Amino acid sequence: MKNRLHPIATITTTSGFQGDVRLRPLSRYFDEYIEEKRLMLGYSPDHSEDVSLELISGMGKKRRFKFHGVDTVNEAEKIVGQTIFIEAGINDRIIMISKHLLGYEVITDSGSVVGILKDVMWLPSSDVYVVKNGNDEYLIPIIPEVVKGVDHDQGIIMIVPMDGLLD
Repeated sequence: MKNRLHPIATITTTSGFQGDVRLRPLSRYFDEYIEEKRLMLGYSPDHSEDVSLELISGMGKKRRFKFHGVDTVNEAEKIVGQTIFIEAGINDRIIMISKHLLGYEVITDSGSVVGILKDVMWLPSSDVYVVKNGNDEYLIPIIPEVVKGVDHDQGIIMIVPMDGLLD
């Protein structure tokens, strides 16, 4: 599997007169990736360009983000509504909660079919896979002790179920 672009935030509004903007995070990994990864800005992954972060100011929901080359409120207004993407490799944690996994078959380490991944829920303590098998629905915590690997070529997620997980 090649690296994929993942959305991590949307630019929602301008803030001030110096080109600052406010962002709405689209991933639980937003804070890690916004400063560590190469950023791309655009309306879609196919139509995005490199952008670099100049400054983050403020705290919490009142944070303001300043990008290089966006120095006025008029320039900032032109990027409102666009999405910030990061390029994620196969070992990045964001891959484990990617929409690209929907439809993958979930199997146990013994080869038993659990079902098909239908959704990913972001919960406070850990993310959870929602797996459907007929009328049955399983919530599988996305933790290293349970999720052992993802085979993107075959569309399979392998898990080691804990006691009671699949009852």
